[in-house]
Amino acid sequence: MADAPLNPPTSPEPPTPEVRILLVEDDPGDVLMTTEALEESKLLHTLEVLNDGEEAVRYLRQEPPHEGARRPDLVLLDLNLPRLDGREVLSVIKADPGLRSIPCVVLTTSDAEDDVARSYDLHANAYVTKPVDFNAFSQVVRQIDDFFFTIVRLPQP
Repeated sequence: MADAPLNPPTSPEPPTPEVRILLVEDDPGDVLMTTEALEESKLLHTLEVLNDGEEAVRYLRQEPPHEGARRPDLVLLDLNLPRLDGREVLSVIKADPGLRSIPCVVLTTSDAEDDVARSYDLHANAYVTKPVDFNAFSQVVRQIDDFFFTIVRLPQP
């Protein structure tokens, strides 16, 4: 009788699905830091960046010129945006039955208690104050990514 192998072959793990992240941010430096932090992530992702709130709403609603835009799995949202601020964008997302289940993380420089309270009143899923240090900022973005795509279970669109 032949000896059984000590380490039987394992079946390969199914590929990790690509996650779609929408970053709504008007500061090019913060866009660059977020992009770099996500590139260090272990998850396969697509990052779409929009720099004003009005454009973000059109994108999410698949309005021109964003017909056919893919629904994001997560929105990272700055509060201080041109044309339509982050609070207004959050309000639109959470009032729309087709969008409200998308997790929205407010990622902003403001640590004002009014902004925190207002964001949660508008049903933000999390409120994170951006660290000014690149390494700390990078770590925060990776932790958001890890939390929403590794730890919690999100609804399927």
